[in-house]
Amino acid sequence: MAVAAENQSQPPQNDLPYVLILTPPAAFSIFGDHFFHSPKFQFLKAFESPLPLSQFLLTHAQSVQAILTSASGSVTADTIRLLPHLGLVVTTSQGINHIDLSECRRRGIAVAGAGTIFSTDCADSAVGLLLDVLRKVSAANRYVKQGLWSSQGNYPLGNKLGDKQVGIVGLGSIGTEVAKRLEAFRCSISYNSRSKKPSVPYTFYPNVVELAVNCDALIICCALTNETHHLIGKEVLSALGKDGVIINIARGPVIDEKELVQCLIKREIRGAGLDVFEHEPDVPVELLALDNVVMSPHNAVCTTESLEELRKTVVGNFEAFFSNEPLLTPVPLDDLPHLSG
Repeated sequence: MAVAAENQSQPPQNDLPYVLILTPPAAFSIFGDHFFHSPKFQFLKAFESPLPLSQFLLTHAQSVQAILTSASGSVTADTIRLLPHLGLVVTTSQGINHIDLSECRRRGIAVAGAGTIFSTDCADSAVGLLLDVLRKVSAANRYVKQGLWSSQGNYPLGNKLGDKQVGIVGLGSIGTEVAKRLEAFRCSISYNSRSKKPSVPYTFYPNVVELAVNCDALIICCALTNETHHLIGKEVLSALGKDGVIINIARGPVIDEKELVQCLIKREIRGAGLDVFEHEPDVPVELLALDNVVMSPHNAVCTTESLEELRKTVVGNFEAFFSNEPLLTPVPLDDLPHLSG
């Protein structure tokens, strides 16, 4: 048993540089662990080793030059400090709140993300969720499938999206794509961001509460940072009002989930479209019975096409790093904290 454990902790025996994987990216479960294969580097899979992570890292500390991570795998300062030759962290996600960027900056470690690969897919999902909540598509679908149309008559009417006032929290690459799509519905668009963007025609509100007061729907597109944690709480939800709809395709903890659940149960807002949750994969059980809530399992970013683009980007970043060439999608570390917009 001890020999087997020792053998499983050993890296492959060749001269290719090592990329550490702490937890398997979601793409592995879909396409297999060969998905990010390259002839220019090899993976060291901590999650396959029987060794405790700290022991595994100490065993291979001198070998690891780069890390591949995802939104579910934290790269902490403690991990980074155990790897003296670490030069690059690549994440498969657009969000980067799971990486200790301050420690990377202090150590001079480069970081690369997914760039804008997921922006269009996220924007499509955001608008889809908004349409679903307003027009009650999923709820009406259940009504028909349960045979209630013939026994109970027509389903209650929904509300149109056209001409609605929509507020976007975080007008970065995703928020901008959402706004473009909503223009086709003749929506009046406003936004909240770190600063006003002179190049866009939308109304800017420096305060999220003020934005919510002036909107029929609020779409959350910002990154998760210390500043945006529970940015959307009771005050914002109350400002949105009983006819308001909230959509979240960003990160779950941007919304105070307990407050949101209570507002939905009490019908203090009209409804919600949620792709992300505060304690994934656990979803508040109260939401499961609500017809004014539409949910998806944190897959707004995922399509076959976007994951193929992600594969090329991840492999390209590692190959560029090991060839001493510029990264494809570098994350600037001189302007922390990061916020989408």
